[in-house]
Amino acid sequence: MDKKSVRDLDVRDKRVLVRVDFNVPVKDGRVTDDTRINRALPTIRYLLDSGAKVALVSHLGRPGGMRNPDFEMDPVAGRLEDLLGEPIHKIDVAVGGEVDEALDSLESGVVLLENCRFYNDETKNDPGFSDNLAAPFDFFVNDAFGAAHRAHATTVGVASLLPSAAGLLMEKEIDYLESVLSNPERPFVAILGGAKVSDKLGVIESLLTTSDSLLVGGAMCFTFFKAKGYEVGASLVEDEYIEDAKRLMEEAGDKLSLPIDIVAAEKMEDGADTRTVKVDEMPSGWMGLDIGPETVELFAERASGAATIFWNGPMGVFEMDAFAKGTEGVARAVGESEATSVVGGGDSVAAVRKLGLDYEMSHISTGGGASLEYVEGKELPGVAVLPDKEDS
Repeated sequence: MDKKSVRDLDVRDKRVLVRVDFNVPVKDGRVTDDTRINRALPTIRYLLDSGAKVALVSHLGRPGGMRNPDFEMDPVAGRLEDLLGEPIHKIDVAVGGEVDEALDSLESGVVLLENCRFYNDETKNDPGFSDNLAAPFDFFVNDAFGAAHRAHATTVGVASLLPSAAGLLMEKEIDYLESVLSNPERPFVAILGGAKVSDKLGVIESLLTTSDSLLVGGAMCFTFFKAKGYEVGASLVEDEYIEDAKRLMEEAGDKLSLPIDIVAAEKMEDGADTRTVKVDEMPSGWMGLDIGPETVELFAERASGAATIFWNGPMGVFEMDAFAKGTEGVARAVGESEATSVVGGGDSVAAVRKLGLDYEMSHISTGGGASLEYVEGKELPGVAVLPDKEDS
């Protein structure tokens, strides 16, 4: 990565604001998945070991620019304290004199600021709010790759005002994605799932350029099947993208592989009757809800021969056991392969964790939207604003 790193900063006895991505699921006042907190620990520990006074800021949920007790950072503070093994001094604001006071009195541990999206000016990247955020600090470190595709005050505004750098997680995310995009070991196999072609159109076009083989599953395959003239029953189809699907198939040729069998049902329910059918034999009125076993075998074979794999998106409605086997089969195949495997955030990460395959993957991204935009070739504002190493 060519951006300045937290390792390039002299932070001893300095105040450092760190943008983290602690947007984690919380239920009944407890964090139910602490992955994102865990992934931020190396940067926090590095700064503490380097003698810095550290404050962390993150969003949590979508409170709509106002204080909401359901989205306060207190459950995150409790879990972070358990994981870090250091005191967490959570305060009820993100800007103002209370931040200064907390830093002045800090003898050990870190300060956790309140949810930055309690402030309407955060998502507007308001200059005045950015000034107030930056005021108590000497340095800014962005370690929130999952929010890097947002031009907000805590990702872009503050970085424009303070000497800034990427955190260790941000570095790792970009290095892995860049290795996939710029110089992958070949064969490079990309696997895409999910519901809609519209969400992944740019990603498909990008991966058709960089990969040796692109495997497409999930509900979005039915837009391709309708473009082929197949009966798709009640399956999800984006009619306005049928021409795009035709174009992509024509341009890709043999590089693009679609499912060869489908698990279909009359209803999207766990107890529904299901049938495994060939993709051109969909029963009228039924809907395709997962890839079939022959497709899993085909995709697994491609994965086993890969040197690099990028995977984003489930192969079916994996939240329901009846339609989870395709996603599970692909996850196991990716985990068992000898390839450098990058899982691009989102639901595919949930599937990997559900199966306990986290440690079988080379890298699991913390940012679904950000990783897809990066793969698509879009500039991420939270990364672009960080200075390059030679500018330091």
